[in-house]
Amino acid sequence: MLKKLRKKTWLLILPLAFGAFSFVATEDYFEISKNLEIFTSLYKELNVYYVDETQPGTLMKTGIDAMLKSLDPYTVYYPESKIEDYQFMTTGQYGGIGALINKVDGMITVAEPYEGFAAQTAGLIAGDIIKSIDGENIEGKEVSDISSLLKGQAGTKVMLVVDRPGKGEMSFEVLRQDVQIPDVPYYGMLDDETGYVSLRSFTKTSGASVRKCILELKDQQGMQQLVFDLRGNGGGLLREAINIVNFFVPKGTEIVSTKGKLQEWNKTHSALNEPIAPDLPLVVLVDGGSASASEIVSGALQDLDRAVIIGSTTFGKGLVQQTKDINYNTKLKLTVAKYYIPSGRCIQKLDYSSREGEKVDQVADSLIQPFKTAGGRLVYDGRGIAPDLDVSNEDMSNILGGLLRNEIIFKYATEFVQKGQGIEEPEQFDLGDNYQDFVDYALAQDFSYDTRTEKILADLKEMAEAEKYYDGAENAFAALEKQIAPKKEEDLQRFREQIEFTVEEEIVSRYYYQKGAIRYGLTHDPYLNRAFEVFGDQYTSILSGTGADN
Repeated sequence: MLKKLRKKTWLLILPLAFGAFSFVATEDYFEISKNLEIFTSLYKELNVYYVDETQPGTLMKTGIDAMLKSLDPYTVYYPESKIEDYQFMTTGQYGGIGALINKVDGMITVAEPYEGFAAQTAGLIAGDIIKSIDGENIEGKEVSDISSLLKGQAGTKVMLVVDRPGKGEMSFEVLRQDVQIPDVPYYGMLDDETGYVSLRSFTKTSGASVRKCILELKDQQGMQQLVFDLRGNGGGLLREAINIVNFFVPKGTEIVSTKGKLQEWNKTHSALNEPIAPDLPLVVLVDGGSASASEIVSGALQDLDRAVIIGSTTFGKGLVQQTKDINYNTKLKLTVAKYYIPSGRCIQKLDYSSREGEKVDQVADSLIQPFKTAGGRLVYDGRGIAPDLDVSNEDMSNILGGLLRNEIIFKYATEFVQKGQGIEEPEQFDLGDNYQDFVDYALAQDFSYDTRTEKILADLKEMAEAEKYYDGAENAFAALEKQIAPKKEEDLQRFREQIEFTVEEEIVSRYYYQKGAIRYGLTHDPYLNRAFEVFGDQYTSILSGTGADN
């Protein structure tokens, strides 16, 4: 009797439950259907009756982009024409000549040929001004247009005519190839004990690349401790971040969990393999450009007290994206979940759920919560990964910003190479007395820059005029404007250290490409100086919570 009653009760409850679900689903589907019908009708009327030609594909792309822009910047539509951009993002590979191009003085210029790829092996060098591609004059075209012309299927040829400063016009036939941007732009030994690995992004091959570097440094070169550099690494694939953390933590360790609207995204990801360096002392370098997968790696290692994090607070992206295939070979990359590192914190900094138009607020300070690492150290959510030891880079001076914006340093390096001056190994290169040569060159160029002091004075002048205090103070303002006006020659000496470093790095890259520039930069790196201090006598105390940032 009781069993029959229970059966009847369940039979009664099930229709009610499905009826409630059906009601909610019907409401949602009706709202979706209604708005799709409105959109379709509007789109049709525009294309038929608008006074000018609308270009239906462009109009639809504009509508899609505007819709997605109201959500977050990581939800992106890839039309068929941009699928190669998506593939490059996930694989680091594309078909082309292997060179970075930029506009210099309004002309499309080779900024950096990638070492070992088609552009470099064909003879193109940084500073070459592109005049035509396959016989087509490119004057007036944008960088994106030229990039599309240079890309193409591996094995196809492209003919370039360039103007090389000091040499004149030259022609190059370049055979396009599959260009694979290396996940690890540089790795090596910093001294007899300390290894260094720099990771650029998290593509499909990143885990394998990092694994290979660690094993080589450890087994063949005697590495006893490792600096893992994630500065400027904007992230990539979640699974590669998990794989890399697994190199340093025991099998079965929880690394990251995700939570989304759908049950399928409520997952916990743990280390699946035995680690390759479970006890290796580890320092991870981060900065404001370290985001997403970089924050999973650095955050998980921090939460597990497995590494000392050095640098500045990371970007603060705690969102996970998935790519969906759409009709006609298009794709939609959309945010599907938030991720939580081992302490339980989500480090997402911006609250897109409460955005108003273009304005997106940070998670309110009142909502920031404390969490604890495995060993009991305090860490916080909602603000990216705060390093265990802060190393703040010196702010870029206004004059250096002006020199870079006006390509003065780039053009000086081009002229330096034209003179046929070779340079020694990257680590030993020093401009020395040649810095004055750069100063003379810069002063002969037409460039300008504003200082913060000038901007504040301009605001004060505007306020004084609005409040009727300016009359009678004109001379005082004029005298002060003259006094604080930028003095290029003085500023070139005042900020010599950071300007000279930037000039030297650009020159080194002309002879030794990206790897050489990294090698040079490591000899002047305050992050590394702090890492050596940590390995020396602070490592254990920091991870145990008894050390202090001094």
